[in-house]
Amino acid sequence: MSFLRRRKATKAEENNSEDPQLDTASKNDDVVDNKKQKLIQKHESEESSRRRRSSSRRWTCVDSCCWFIGCICSIWWFLLFMYNAMPASFPQYVTEAITGPLPDPPGVKLRKEGLTAQHPVVFVPGIVTGGLELWEGHQCAEGLFRRRLWGGTFGELYRRPLCWVEHMSLDNETGLDSPGIRVRPVSGLVAADYFAPGYFVWAVLIANLARIGYEEKTMYMAAYDWRLSFQNTEVRDQSLSRIKSNVELMVATNGGKKVVVIPHSMGVIYFLHFMKWVEAPAPMGGGGGSNWCAKHIKAVMNIGAPFLGVPKAVSGLFSIEAKDVAVARAFAPGVLDKDVFGLQTLQHMMRMTRTWDSTMSMIPKGGDTIWGGLDWSPEGYFNCSAKKLKNNDTNTADHNGKGGLGSTKRVNYGRIISFGKDVAEIHSSKIEMVDFRGAFKGSNLINATKCDVWTEYHEMGIEGVKAIADYKVYTAGSILDLLHYVAPKMMARGDAHFSYGIADNLDDPKYQHYKYWSNPLETKLPNAPDMEIYSMYGVGVPTERAYVYKLTPPSECYIPFQIDTSAEGGSEDSCLKGIHTYIREYNHAPPANLLEGRGTQSGAHVDIMGNFALIEDIIRVAAGATGEDLGGDRVYSDIFKWSENINLQL
Repeated sequence: MSFLRRRKATKAEENNSEDPQLDTASKNDDVVDNKKQKLIQKHESEESSRRRRSSSRRWTCVDSCCWFIGCICSIWWFLLFMYNAMPASFPQYVTEAITGPLPDPPGVKLRKEGLTAQHPVVFVPGIVTGGLELWEGHQCAEGLFRRRLWGGTFGELYRRPLCWVEHMSLDNETGLDSPGIRVRPVSGLVAADYFAPGYFVWAVLIANLARIGYEEKTMYMAAYDWRLSFQNTEVRDQSLSRIKSNVELMVATNGGKKVVVIPHSMGVIYFLHFMKWVEAPAPMGGGGGSNWCAKHIKAVMNIGAPFLGVPKAVSGLFSIEAKDVAVARAFAPGVLDKDVFGLQTLQHMMRMTRTWDSTMSMIPKGGDTIWGGLDWSPEGYFNCSAKKLKNNDTNTADHNGKGGLGSTKRVNYGRIISFGKDVAEIHSSKIEMVDFRGAFKGSNLINATKCDVWTEYHEMGIEGVKAIADYKVYTAGSILDLLHYVAPKMMARGDAHFSYGIADNLDDPKYQHYKYWSNPLETKLPNAPDMEIYSMYGVGVPTERAYVYKLTPPSECYIPFQIDTSAEGGSEDSCLKGIHTYIREYNHAPPANLLEGRGTQSGAHVDIMGNFALIEDIIRVAAGATGEDLGGDRVYSDIFKWSENINLQL
């Protein structure tokens, strides 16, 4: 059988070798297959190359930005790790190597002089610097119980911005909590020691007081919900009553030594309200009696006090802008609007902040008498070419607004809002003003159903916007009418809680109402002749005083007004009732290098809280010194000269 199989195989081979055509055809098939394979491989190679080129183009357009941000974040975290890993003395060592030996902190210096803790200290934080935490919220805030919504890392702002805005807003009708939401102030010194990680507010002052013996039982942070009107902090949270009881406790447990109160920013006028509230009879007041302040307060050391208001409050309420926001809008139009991120950021911020009634406490008070009119201001004019202030005496303007034309290239600070750079500079006789009061607002600017959030500008038509712009110039006397016109609901609440005038007769019973208590022009100081009042602030810091506006190009849900950044350029009969007052100014000096952080000689509004000279003054007073011991007034600016230009009979 094996022989037969071999025989058949041999015969088959012989047959194949005898058929050359069959062999040639087979070879041709192999060649064709090889060519097809090569073509397929070439096509696949070209396709792969094309995909790589396409992938490279997509990376360049889309991913390089994310890659860059990732690199920056990685470098930042690496540097932060290195900073935390290095010895605590290393930054000081490097700084001293560059600038020479650093001075001792005020607490260390004064402890060497033998100063120790004497009078209890009360801190009163200002607007936005106090932490707020969630106690009750809607479904979107699940898991945030007692987590900070304001202050700290602001993590929830980035994770769920619309939910954050919803919970930080108050009710637009009552100015109190919205239904189902309870946000409350953080308590203790941690409420306002740091605004955010690494950004101190009260921390430096607290640390220096601790160096001479102060601790938590002799220091008290009078935290309150800074969004509320001052009287409503008592209505909702009993914050004023808590301050009263804590001050009484500190005096009783420290041998009867009176407290030294240190308010900052809006906290200054909040505490002014408190001093009137605590004297007033219940139920409107705290029922402490007319001598409560005399019995419990040694001194009130006001830091950066907005007693008469600030122009920045006007721009914030009018267009949700200050200089920094205005520059951002001019540099990158649409970034803060729906055009880029699909989120109407400015509109949400305006809707939220216009429910914070406390912001209305800082609208300028005293009208044109204090802030100036169309052709005069207490500081004089700002010469755009010389870049220096000139006293009113060098110009022909007077308090009645009658002035010579003089140089037209000047900006008058009395014009808090001007529509157009030319309007801000020319004499008032050349300005054609069309009164907006009572003007018809017209039909709605937009279809509100397409907007993410409602603002009161949505109810204004082209006619209303034009009426505001046609009035051209707004001074402190007309600002209130302007705000009533563009934000009637907000101002209706504000009228119930704040006043902005000048009292004709402080003995008039109407001034016993709480709406006047935060206005120093309409309320008496406490009956406490031994109490001292200090006014402490920085000088030499550029400060927003007036604004040039323009109309915003119409679009859906827009805010029609925008700051135009291209336009920059004591007598014997005094009513102070015997209280000693002192002005302590601190010349602004920025940090010499980055290692100094925010510096030790800053006069900026918040950074001044770390100013060594200011801290030293506070510690000396807390340790028993008087204003005379500090040397009385220390003034570098022309504040007294400017005050002489204000025609106000005290």
